[in-house]
Amino acid sequence: MPGPEIRYLSDDASDPDSGLAEWIRAYNAGFLRSAPTSQEEVEARRGSIDPARTQGAFDRGRCVATFRSMPQRLTAVGGAAVSTDAITNVSVSPTHRRRGLLTRMMDRDLRAAKERGDAAATLIAAEYPIYGRYGFGPATWITEWEVDLARAGLDPRYAGPRDGGRVDFADAAEVRKAGPEVHERLRATRHGVVDRDERWWRLNTGELVIPGQPWTEPFYALYRSADGTVDGLLAYTAEDRWEAKLSQCTATVLGLIAVSPEAERALWRLLFSVDWVTRVVTDYRAPDDVLPLLLGDPRAARIRAHADFMWLRPLDVPALLRARTYPVADALVLEVRDRAGLAQGRYLLEGGPDGAACAPTGRAADLVLDVAELGCLWLGDESAVRLAALGRVAEERPGAAARADTLLRTPLRPWCPDMF
Repeated sequence: MPGPEIRYLSDDASDPDSGLAEWIRAYNAGFLRSAPTSQEEVEARRGSIDPARTQGAFDRGRCVATFRSMPQRLTAVGGAAVSTDAITNVSVSPTHRRRGLLTRMMDRDLRAAKERGDAAATLIAAEYPIYGRYGFGPATWITEWEVDLARAGLDPRYAGPRDGGRVDFADAAEVRKAGPEVHERLRATRHGVVDRDERWWRLNTGELVIPGQPWTEPFYALYRSADGTVDGLLAYTAEDRWEAKLSQCTATVLGLIAVSPEAERALWRLLFSVDWVTRVVTDYRAPDDVLPLLLGDPRAARIRAHADFMWLRPLDVPALLRARTYPVADALVLEVRDRAGLAQGRYLLEGGPDGAACAPTGRAADLVLDVAELGCLWLGDESAVRLAALGRVAEERPGAAARADTLLRTPLRPWCPDMF
């Protein structure tokens, strides 16, 4: 019997062979969503799907594997925006495993991204063991906290910020108006943050709801500095639960972004002071988030989850290394190995606080590493010394791993707050 046919979806919505509805059914099944796929869901999802970048494997008309990518802007160390290929909606039916379907779709997408000029590919890995073999390495990590407010040691007399700013509750329309600017200001300064389009804001404020997907209207709050500029945004839901006439209410953070320390502190303190709330569950924060240190007793913030989050796969090594800044001036020769041949080569990096130059070189390598390890290192989160101790980076010149850490690591860990 012939194997499944892998193809891109037609961009003609009137074409009955486009396969979009069948592709969405397969995607839902792959992500354990068993509800029937309605035409309303197809139309709601259509706006986010570029057929020219959406692949499906079809076996006798039935979609058995899905794969989609989209353009993305990722902030490098130093604030520059890098063009990346964001991969999402990857699934393979259990009936069609171990047939190379994902490998074929991944190879086609990465080569197209390389040809477009994307510097890297990114994804959020649902399972850790899958993507290293395609050249991806975990570039950011997240931590989720649960705060027991009874133990937090906070001043119960808190009555709002004392820095001249203010916090106000807002509605969804205000968030759609003010939120994109706040996020863009954050993205311009925090490495690891990715862009959000208009559709993201519509989905996350309830203006656009995917049929079959639950939606609970959140509470929104905005922090305004003394001059009236919105510098922070908080969204959370609350569970109203009581036992024996005692409150057991939990507030769950859907998102908190801030572009100043004052805004960040004020929004957390607002949440900690909501009447009846005894427990706060955070969203996915950076592992070095200030949250526990805002409490009188940091032990009141218990870690619920700590895990890898955004994975990165270099495609254009010189472009990636030129895009970021470095805390000190130094030069390093990296030999990058790539089984797919997309980023293979030996490169001379000459970097410093004002930027960098990077180009292929014939000089002897200081470090030899797989392309996936460069994906771990580029945003400054991982240590070359640690990877060398694991045998995942080879030092060709003594001390090269330590020099790489001095060049690449950052005072704050990278943070990607968004699923995609």
